Amino acid sequence: MSAGWLSGLIDYGVIGLLVVLSILVVAVSLERYFLYRKLSIGSFEDIKSLELVLTRKLSVIASVGSNAPYLGLLGTVLGIMLTFYNMGKDAAMDTGRIMTGLALALKATAVGLVVALVAVVLYNALLRKVRVLMLEWEIANGRKTL
Repeated sequence: MSAGWLSGLIDYGVIGLLVVLSILVVAVSLERYFLYRKLSIGSFEDIKSLELVLTRKLSVIASVGSNAPYLGLLGTVLGIMLTFYNMGKDAAMDTGRIMTGLALALKATAVGLVVALVAVVLYNALLRKVRVLMLEWEIANGRKTL
């Protein structure tokens, strides 16, 4: 029984999914950024309508930011399982191969953390812009929110 499929699952499955999620976060962030730049806040009758438009899709970025480390951890667990499996099959395995297997397993966690960091930074930057635009609407319309 070969464990090559598990190695492929870690590299192409988990890390591939994290790369796709990273691209999704950047795409949604750019879409929101360009929307915020061209949006005319004066065209909104009430602040709740403005808030709905401004916060649309931000939950996607927040979800990736909060779950990417767990996907990376899944890849690491699978990589460590693969290393232990290979150690069990080859009792005379040298420590260099064991350490290499463990180091490669940790790459999934590193990728997950990088994706999460990027997502959280972009989410916070966009959320700050949402707050600024809502305050500008309130100032222009002389209204307060609770």
